[in-house]
Amino acid sequence: MILIKSKKEIDFIRESCKIVAETLQLLKANVKVGITTLELDKIAEDYIRSNNATPAFKGYSQGGAPGFPGSICSSIDDEVVHGIPGSRNLKDGEIISIDIGVLKNGYFGDAALSVAIGNIDSEKQRLMEVTERSLQFGIEQAVVGNRVHDISNAVQTYVEANGFSIVRDLCGHGVGKFLHEDPSIPNFGKKGTGPKLKNGMTLAIEPMVNAGKYEVITAKDGWTIITADGSTSAHFEHSILINNNSPEILTVC
Repeated sequence: MILIKSKKEIDFIRESCKIVAETLQLLKANVKVGITTLELDKIAEDYIRSNNATPAFKGYSQGGAPGFPGSICSSIDDEVVHGIPGSRNLKDGEIISIDIGVLKNGYFGDAALSVAIGNIDSEKQRLMEVTERSLQFGIEQAVVGNRVHDISNAVQTYVEANGFSIVRDLCGHGVGKFLHEDPSIPNFGKKGTGPKLKNGMTLAIEPMVNAGKYEVITAKDGWTIITADGSTSAHFEHSILINNNSPEILTVC
């Protein structure tokens, strides 16, 4: 069931999303060669809790899996999403996807970005730029009267025109009262299909784009999703509000 949010609920979601955005920018400023993903995780958790909020991912479980141990998902190079923070040091030439969820006043916000570590090659730079731009194209389709797969198709069309691949096993989602709500928002699809978009819907749109083929596998830790061919992946995400013909990005500072 797709939940339509009231003004009060949207205000709560907006507050959680603001904390997500601020935390992401804080981490982006701290990404550097040599720092560990666990250090980034601590920075994030401390900031989130200082805002009287809770890291939404910490302890989160799906499909009977053990609870996620981190406050952020930190996914490097061929890790697509759900990377577990740990003792790994960031290295020059890598890219890292940082995904953050926040719970405050009973409502969630969710967003992600990819960041270059030191000096990256031109292909990784282009991958990041195309992925972020595809998110913007998707958001532009998030208007009343369109359908979910109009978002999906806009993302897919741009990504594939630039020679990259859309991950098909993972998707965006509704967000708000729950971290993951209906509808599912794949990053590929046929225009004019899927549920209709209505005012008051809050969605997390999140292209995951591989430099190689789109197939992914789950690592031995049971959480981290990696590219099957070892190619680099990038990930950007915003939580948005459907608001007539002007979709509002909630996860901005």
